[in-house]
Amino acid sequence: MTTTAQTHAIQGERITLPVRIRDAAVGSAMFAVPAGAAQDVIAYSGLAVAEPLPGRAVCSLAFVRYAEGDLGPYHEFAVAFLVRPPGAAPSPGVLGRMRGIGAFIHWLPVNQEFTLEAGRTIWGFPKEIAGIPMDLSGRVKRCAVRIGGRTAIEVAIRPGVPMPAGSAAPSVDAYSCLDGVTRRTPWTLTPSGVRTRPGGATVVLGDHPVADELRALGLDRARALTTSTVGHLQMVFQGAEEVRT
Repeated sequence: MTTTAQTHAIQGERITLPVRIRDAAVGSAMFAVPAGAAQDVIAYSGLAVAEPLPGRAVCSLAFVRYAEGDLGPYHEFAVAFLVRPPGAAPSPGVLGRMRGIGAFIHWLPVNQEFTLEAGRTIWGFPKEIAGIPMDLSGRVKRCAVRIGGRTAIEVAIRPGVPMPAGSAAPSVDAYSCLDGVTRRTPWTLTPSGVRTRPGGATVVLGDHPVADELRALGLDRARALTTSTVGHLQMVFQGAEEVRT
């Protein structure tokens, strides 16, 4: 493994790792999708999808409003898949198959140029510029992604029930693959104001090529396993390490 530099110059500003996000709000949904189709989507990374149940992988859709942090304010949308650690064989049983899993970030549009350059340069995150209108003010949280005048996706998250503080996982390995290089980034989360529920997501896919990819996974007709909203989220991103797959 090769660790990236700890200090980066981004558009004339110096960013020192770890990068800290002091206030963000999130809406997310997780879906069970065919493992074979999901594996085809992320094959370029060399990683293997996790299968909580044989033949089923997990795809996550998440939208984030970053209000305060080292990369400034911006909106972001993420398509991610749960993956096994590089080189790890699946273990027997549901818990065994989920041991040590990480999140592979497949698609990550943002609406600001600074975070675009920082994300691609520091961690190899596949960020691209998009219009990401977002409404987190009502009971139903809404987000859309539009690129070049074409809609990729619209997501609405209905409210869930409050969860006890500290109920969410504090850390996860985020994987990315850019320009043929796969990387792992340790990522720590401190959420509060978490609400969750089974189901609760409405997904509308548009006419952008990404929409066709998500449609092939069945996301235009799948019921969410769970949906969550986070009213206040702090995050810490460490440096990325190149990994061999």
